Order: sequence, then structure tokens, then C-alpha cells
Amino acid sequence: MASKRKSKGAYMISAVAEMYDIHPQTLRLYEREGLLKPSRTEGNTRLYTDEDLERLEFILNLARDLGVNIAGIAIILQMRERMEAMNLQMQDFVNYVRTEMLSRMQHAGEPSAAMVPLRRPMIVPADKPTNSRK
Repeated sequence: MASKRKSKGAYMISAVAEMYDIHPQTLRLYEREGLLKPSRTEGNTRLYTDEDLERLEFILNLARDLGVNIAGIAIILQMRERMEAMNLQMQDFVNYVRTEMLSRMQHAGEPSAAMVPLRRPMIVPADKPTNSRK
């Protein structure tokens, strides 16, 4: 779904409903179901940020274009959040491994620089001649 946002900022429920051609009650339902979490003013007016609108566009794509019901949307959003968290963990792990490898490569001449620390010297046997029978 193409973005319908024109500028950065916060939008009131009536403006969002008009932008996306949905009823304000639909936005309230999405909030009740935990799909959207707009911020609130001191007067308790809902304010939708650009991030909220991106999420709404994703929700509307699932509902309108793919026919997913609210329960399905909630599950998909939860899975998406978990995947993003796992992706961040993987990136952190890759950065850790990269840092460790670079550090160990810099200390390559030192005995303790092996990628896997060895408890005792490793003896590699010389190649033995093979006995081949004819």
C-alpha cells in the first residue's frame, strides 16, 4: 500500500481516518485489540505518529488486501516483532564474532590467540604411508 503521509508529525484520529478512508471506530477497535498504540495528549486525544501510520498501513494491507482477520493480524504483528528482535540479536552476535576475530587476528603470533583456546599443545601426526594390497 502506498504511503499516504505528507509530512512528519502527529495526527488526530479524524485526520488518520480520512487519510486511510476508514471509520474512526475502526482505529479505536485496533487500539482496543492492541494492534495500534497511539500516544495521548493531556486532554486524552489520540495522536498518531509516522510510526503508527506505518503500522496502520501494514495492518490495512493485511486486512484489505489479504483478508486477514483481527486475530490473525495480531499474531502476524507479534511474529514480526519477534523476528525483528531475533534479527537484532543475530546482528549483535555477528558484531561480537567479528570483533573477536579481528582482535585475535591482531594477536595472531601469541600462543593464546587460537580461535578456540587449546588446553595443551596439539600434535598433528605426520602422514602415514598407506598399505595397499593388490
